[in-house]
Amino acid sequence: MQQKRFQRKKFCRFCADKVSFIDYKDSKTLRNYMTERGKMLSRKMTGTCSVHQRELTVAIKRARNIALLPYMER
Repeated sequence: MQQKRFQRKKFCRFCADKVSFIDYKDSKTLRNYMTERGKMLSRKMTGTCSVHQRELTVAIKRARNIALLPYMER
């Protein structure tokens, strides 16, 4: 017999904390939204809303550009 798993509803941490701007210099926060290989995680995985996911993507790309975060490793 299979048991049903209860999954908690994912929520946007940025909306919950009422963050107005996602800072690209805060690499500790940005690393939570990336895999260990350097790929960005999707909205489906993280639970962020669409507005903050777009801001997060831009912040990660800016941080990569000035070498605060790594590009994808092989």
